[in-house]
Order: sequence, then C-alpha cells, then structure tokens
Amino acid sequence: MRLRAVAIMGALGLAGCTPVAVGDAVNVTAPPTQGAKQSADLSALLARMSLEHKVAQLIQPDIGSITPADVREYRFGSVLNGGNSGPGGDDLAPAPEWLALADAFWEASTAPLPGGEPAIPALWAADAMHGHSNVIGATLFPHNVALGATRDPDLVRRIGAATALEIEVTGLDWTFAPTIAVARDDRWGRTYESYSEDPHLVAQMGAAMVEGLQGRRGDADYLGAGRVIATGKHFFGDGGTAGGVDQGDVNGNLEALKAIHVVPYPAAIAQGVEGVMASFNSINGLKMHGNGALLTGLLRGELGFDGIVVGDWNGHGQIDGCTNSDCPQALLAGLDIYMVPEDWKALHASLLAQAHNGTIPMARIDEAVMRVLRLKQRAGILGGVKPSARPNAGNWEILGNPAHRAIAREAVAKSLVLLKNDGVLPLKAGASILVAGSAADNIAQQNGGWTLTWQGGGELTNGHFPGATSIWNGLEAAARESDGNATLSVDGSFDQRPDVAVVVFGEKPYAEFVGDRKDLALRDEEGLELLRRLKAQGVPTVAVLLSGRPLWMNRELNAADAFVAAWLPGSEGGGVADVLFGARPAGGRLSFSWPAKCDGGPVNGPEGALFAFGYGREIADRSPMPSLDEACGALEVQLGTHWFEGGRLADGARVFAADAPLPDFRGNANGITARGIDRNAQEDARAVSFQPGATLVIEGPAGRGGLRIAYAVDQRPAGPVTLGAGDASIDLTHAFAVAEGKGWREMVLSAACLPEGSDRLAMTSQGVLRLSIAAIVREDMAEGTGCSF
Repeated sequence: MRLRAVAIMGALGLAGCTPVAVGDAVNVTAPPTQGAKQSADLSALLARMSLEHKVAQLIQPDIGSITPADVREYRFGSVLNGGNSGPGGDDLAPAPEWLALADAFWEASTAPLPGGEPAIPALWAADAMHGHSNVIGATLFPHNVALGATRDPDLVRRIGAATALEIEVTGLDWTFAPTIAVARDDRWGRTYESYSEDPHLVAQMGAAMVEGLQGRRGDADYLGAGRVIATGKHFFGDGGTAGGVDQGDVNGNLEALKAIHVVPYPAAIAQGVEGVMASFNSINGLKMHGNGALLTGLLRGELGFDGIVVGDWNGHGQIDGCTNSDCPQALLAGLDIYMVPEDWKALHASLLAQAHNGTIPMARIDEAVMRVLRLKQRAGILGGVKPSARPNAGNWEILGNPAHRAIAREAVAKSLVLLKNDGVLPLKAGASILVAGSAADNIAQQNGGWTLTWQGGGELTNGHFPGATSIWNGLEAAARESDGNATLSVDGSFDQRPDVAVVVFGEKPYAEFVGDRKDLALRDEEGLELLRRLKAQGVPTVAVLLSGRPLWMNRELNAADAFVAAWLPGSEGGGVADVLFGARPAGGRLSFSWPAKCDGGPVNGPEGALFAFGYGREIADRSPMPSLDEACGALEVQLGTHWFEGGRLADGARVFAADAPLPDFRGNANGITARGIDRNAQEDARAVSFQPGATLVIEGPAGRGGLRIAYAVDQRPAGPVTLGAGDASIDLTHAFAVAEGKGWREMVLSAACLPEGSDRLAMTSQGVLRLSIAAIVREDMAEGTGCSF
C-alpha cells in the first residue's frame, strides 16, 4: 500500500506504531484483526488528548478569521476557505500562496505539545464545486446542471479525479462536493449545483463523482495520491423547499420526502463518501442541523453512514435556542464538526463549558472526535507529512493541464441540449459568422457562481482565467479551421451582412440564496432584442443560453432559428463550437423539465413542461416548432426595486468610496472599508467602517417611491454624519448615536426628507463610524409617509 508519509509519528505520540496505510483504514478494507488494532491505536490517541483539544477538533473556522498562530494555540481539527476567502485575505491569491498557507496550518497543528499529548494534523476543506474553482489557473468544468444532461457517469468520474489532482497540487485535503440535492423548483438559487430533478439520476452521477474524488474503497489509491476527501451535501431536502427559497422549509409526509431527497445518499455511502454536510433547510419546521431523528436515526441508523457529519456555514446558529457561538443542540443531534467561520473562539468556550457541566456528555464528544481521527487516518493524514511534501504538491503544470481541459471540453459538448433547429445547424464550412451578446467573450459569465469568488462574475475579467477559452474564442477558431470567418460584435451591428449570427446571452453569475427567483422569466432582454433585430434584418440566428437552470424562453425560442441550452459550461468554451459546427453530436438530454410558463414552481410532471425531462434534439432533427405563447404575467408585475439585498447589488447599482469604486460593495479606499458579514445568511450584509471625512456613495436604479434601509450601528459616530441626495441633506448624528449596539433597525426615506426617485445617496462621517447595512430597497410609499431613522 502507498503511504502519504510517516515522518511525524513521534509528534503524534505514535512512535513504534504501525504506520496507517491508505486503504487499510478502520471499517474500510482492513482485515478484522488489523482494523481492531487501528481502532485501538485511535482509542489510545483519544485517551491522551486534553478536553480543550478534543473540543477544538470539532470546530472548523474560516481562514479569513483565523491564523496559523490561532491553530497552534487551539489545535482546531480543520479549517475551510469560504467562497470569498483566500490566503492573506486575497481570494484571488496565486496557487503557490495556497500551498504555503496549507503548510503553515499543518505545521501549527503538529507543533509538539507538552506532557506527551498527541499533536493532530489539521485538515483544510474547500468548496471545489466545478473543478478546483477557488484557484486561478485551475480547470473549470461545467456545473452539475450541465453534467446531468450528459448522462455519462464515467465522464463525471474522470472530472472528479482531475479535480482531486488539482486540489492536491495546492495542498488541500477535502472538498465540500458533490452536491447531491434533488432540485424540484428551478426558482431555487442552487439549482445549478444539482444534477437533476430526478433522484435516481442524481444518485448515479453523485456516486460517480465520489469515486472520482476519493478513489474506490479497496483500491490501493483510495484517498491516496491524487485523491481528496469528498462530501455529499446537503442532508437532506435542500432542493425541495417551499417556493424554491434557499434554506427554507420542506414540508410533507416524511416517507414521501425521503423517497425523493434521500435517494442519492445510499449510493454515495455505498461508494464510500467520507463526509456528509447537514443542510440549512428545515423538515416540517425543524432545522436539519438540530434534527437528531434524521441526522443520527436516519443517516447513521437506517442508511449506515459511518463518516463525518459537518455543518454548513453557521447553520447550527439557525436552530431554535442557538446562536453561532452557543449550540450544544447540534452536537447532541449528530453534528460532528461545526462550521463556524468567525465565532470560533466563543463557540470553543461554550462547548468546553457544556462538556464540563454535563450538558454535552463526554461520550458524545469522544464519539465525534473519534470520527474526526478516523477520517484523518483513512486519508493518510495521521503520520503524514506537510502538504508541500506530498505527491503532486507544487507541480503547477498540473493545474489546467491539457488533458484536464480536454475532459472539460468533452463535458461541455456532451452537456449542450439542442431545443430547436430550423436547419441553421450545423454551421457551414466557409460561413461568415457574426457572434453577438455581452456573454460571448465573458469567461466569468460562462462559469457562473462559485468561480474564484463566491458569487462569481462581478469584477472578474478574462485575464483571471489563464488558459481558458471563451465561447467567442472557440467559435472564432472553429470558423477559421473551416475556411470561414467570425466577427465579434457585442451589440450585433455589422457592415456586411453575415451568413449567420450566434447570440450568446443569459443569467449573470450568482450563488446560493442570491440566485433565488420569484419566477422563471429572464428580465435581461439583451438576447431577445438581438435575436429580434437580427431576424428583422434577415440574418439566421443561433441562440446560446447560459443559465444555471431552465428558464422560460418562449420569446427567444420564437425569435431564433436554433436554440441551445449551454448551461454554465466552465472554462472550455470551445466545446460549444464543437457542437455548433457538428464536430461532436448534439447528445445532451434535459435532466430538468423545461418550463412552459414563466411563473415557475415545483416539478409537476410532463404536463407542466414545454420540453419534458429527457428531451433533446439530434442536430439532424429539423422538425418545425410551433409558435409559442409569449404571454407572461410575471413580466407585468412591478417587483420591488432593490439596490442591495441578500448580499448582492442589483444590476445598475454601484457603490463608491468617494470616487473610488467598491465592486460588489467590498474593498478599502478613501477611508471606507466594506466587507461581507452574516445577518441571516452567509455574507448577506456589509460591515462598513468610516475614517474621519470619508464618504460612502450608493447609486441605484431610479424609480418611484422612497427607500428603506436595514442597518445597525456598531460604533457610534465620533463626529457629525450626514446623508445627502441631490440638494437635500439629513443629519444622522443623533440617530446613529442612539442606535449604537441596539441591533438591526430600519431607516425610511420618503419624499418628506429626500427627493422622490433619488438614485444617489452619499453618506459622510466627520469622525470614525462603524455601520452595517443589510438592505437598501426602493418601494412605493403611501402619501404622507414620514421619514424615520
């Protein structure tokens, strides 16, 4: 058996013990006598640990709020990098900095302890959602919504193996993937993380990804070189919330819910998945992080899972009676590791006190710690060497290597679903092709969320994706190879009429609750306008939709001569050209039914679909499509206009520190510092610090009505504070002084104090001020509504 290494057995207090062989871990492949010996070794290890360090094994802080020195002091069992965290506070840090920090955490966790207490290496976990998607230069594969359309488990297994290898290059141990949610309402902002609305297809693809990431139990390389720990998530029901609301409630008969949302887990467990992440959602009103009947009774008792149950981002804090820093209920329900990004110090203290006073029995703490130790043993971490000394570490040529990019390009081509073709496809050799749409040469948009940053998009440019290929680049190369030519014209204008136009458009990137929708109408009509204008000019068109879910596209389908659902294809846009030019077949088949109406809603069978689950045309299928109904009541409804809500700026909204842009309402400039914080969900609010004389400017869509601002004052102003719009100015000094430390409040700005329809606010503080902002929303207000602060 291949060992990762055995260099620090002394530091572990295991000198003289048999090194742990990858693949020979307890309850995996070891003969009974050997398994019993290893279990005894772990029990001896556990017995020599202090209670303080046992508790620390159950806490997982974020690298944005913890240092190697903290790990050395507390001896946390694992750390994570959230979607907006990176080495040195830079989520765009180059790959060598990730490996250097992995070494630093490892060295801190394995520093010798007094009295012969064992030093347990820490694990580092990340959300590698579609490849090693946190790191610049890595191969970025299509998201799961696309992979489900391939119906190719072997391809998914190969993607998992390639992802694991690239993760290992940077020294990380563990990925929070695959997502094996069964998304049943496409309005959910995490639909693209799901392989399908069909639980059996999700089970098949999820198990294949687990095998690719971890290897196969019993094989020599199981969790060895080129493999990482996988996590099935989120247990359970995340894809079945009422209204598709992220982190919401899943209601109904428990057995009926299990028959849909639990189906993928037995397959993942049979494949050996080492981790399961608890879900944010509730089942019939009870939060999963605190649901012992399901986390322990169902997952462990009925399904036989013997690995680690890890929480989601402060998910334990959503349990009734809990906070982020105080929640024995989660551990008692069956959680083994708390994911607590920032409140780790207070949580450690509260858990320690609860262990001392008997609120949490020592047997439960020891059980959870033993699971952590067993995971580290299975992964070859106990008795291992620092990350940079492991196989493949620091071999930067592996990141984004041609073989992996070829797999990604194959996946793109196999995932495309052809919904319509009036004969314009395949594109003809020698053709003059116009490529239009702002998404055509936008690698960030074709990757979607969970790409370098949590939400993706934003200020990311093509320069952040070395080695990647935009859809435009792929089409240009294919046209040239076929003795034709391609021209990029974002606005669709041309001097000489082209033979055909390819219009690339779709959803802007998003992640999690930020992507929740009230309906399935695409309100960004750039693509529709281009298709209609080109049709009026007599130019045949191919519509290429980038989206994380099926959308109501009746208007675009009517306007286009061919229509391709390209999902979120990742870094290898050349795979789109492969299908459009006929180099690869159009073999993708819908893993989600396609909506006939724009209002959305849960899956309700073929009768509610325009295109049923499993639909997809061959490129030779030129059968005509009848004209579709373009009526959409949702488009007639005036939604409340938010400038900032749920952690995201609206399209057209901008934030500045004086005249310096703060992209995504984050950054540090001109005396203003803005960073993401949690109010009700991950980074759904911003903490803003003012230095004396600093001005925060927020611009948003103009419209009727006033503004409501959800805010909290964390530190009262040390000088006058004013809020201005146009010629109007409001003195907020007293209001902010009174509001200090009193939690979230609402500011109402009506026509009584600011000009109606104001589209620019400027807040200036003459002294130090710390403020949190969760929402800025424009809405109609009744006549006579006053202002309040």
